[in-house]
Amino acid sequence: MEKSYRLTKDEIRPLIRNYGGCIATDTITIDGYPVRFMYREDPDNELDSGWRFLSGFESDDYMEDPENSGIFDVNTIANYDPSIIPLLDSPIGSVFEKTGEQERFVAVTDWQPGEDDDDDED
Repeated sequence: MEKSYRLTKDEIRPLIRNYGGCIATDTITIDGYPVRFMYREDPDNELDSGWRFLSGFESDDYMEDPENSGIFDVNTIANYDPSIIPLLDSPIGSVFEKTGEQERFVAVTDWQPGEDDDDDED
């Protein structure tokens, strides 16, 4: 199935360079939600930055379907949501989120990539 991205190739501007690839969900690139959760894990290969970007509205079932995300240049996701740019030099293991009405990312210290957070009671 052909995906219809919110931004066209002609709308992507060079905001940042040389960050490599990342994974972002369709809730960002197709539905147009802002990035509200981002983390950096060990890269899968030499082209991968390790960054993963989510809107925060993805269910576990949604995340388990690889068709609901894609591989992009980090610059592409910066065009969708420039608020990620100041955090891109953060080290592997970094986790950030925007919660509630908050428009600034804050560091998350109680979550690790791959953790199942079904049992969390916030």
